[in-house]
Amino acid sequence: MHRSQGRDHIEQIDELVGQGFVDEVIGLIKTGKEASVYCCTTGPRVDAGLVAVKVYRGQQYRFKNDAVYQESRAREMGIRGSALRAFDNRRKSAVGREVQAGSWRHHEFATMRELYDAGADVPKPIAAAGPAIAIEYFGDENDAAQQLNRVRLRPEEAEPLFRRIMDNVQLFLACNRVHGDLSPHNVIYWQSDIRIIDFPQSVDPRFNNHARDLLARDIDNIVDYFAPYGIEASAGALTHDLWHRFTYAML
Repeated sequence: MHRSQGRDHIEQIDELVGQGFVDEVIGLIKTGKEASVYCCTTGPRVDAGLVAVKVYRGQQYRFKNDAVYQESRAREMGIRGSALRAFDNRRKSAVGREVQAGSWRHHEFATMRELYDAGADVPKPIAAAGPAIAIEYFGDENDAAQQLNRVRLRPEEAEPLFRRIMDNVQLFLACNRVHGDLSPHNVIYWQSDIRIIDFPQSVDPRFNNHARDLLARDIDNIVDYFAPYGIEASAGALTHDLWHRFTYAML
């Protein structure tokens, strides 16, 4: 983790600073096309030494095929009136782009809060303001947790972690959520513990016609990662079982 010199408030988190959730930026944890994540010291309103702050980039950076994820998003979020017209504007007006960009941030924070309260292995959501959200930091003062794809697991860790991730996938579905982009890139690992991150593209399977396909892809990515560790599992069978139980309210 790259550490900054002294106080280093980036403009996008000024609201979190002003509200007492964040004090200063320590360093960059990771950066991507959609957002950058920073390790920060906390302000007086947070009972912890460190917090992770995710800052979304502009609307020009968006998820590939984002229409798949946006399907029925307005209905899920209760967007109405002029905001709904802007949200659905196929010509992508400036107002429409801003409404959609804000919807990703709002949706991720609300989803994480719901899943955290349900007992899922996701970072605790702390606050959201402007283009940024503050969540539980996972790691220590010297290093942040690594993405699972960068970790070489001990043989005895593999099966329990596979089952734990699949238990989370089931819990997400019981909470009417499919991650939609789950892979070892957005499972973070620290001392045999995990958190699942990156939920802006998650979908409600009650409203999204692509939900089953997204669930299948999520499970396939996890099965593929654990296969070299000797974990034998059928992604198709796991998807069929979970979707069947979801459909018939058996979760």
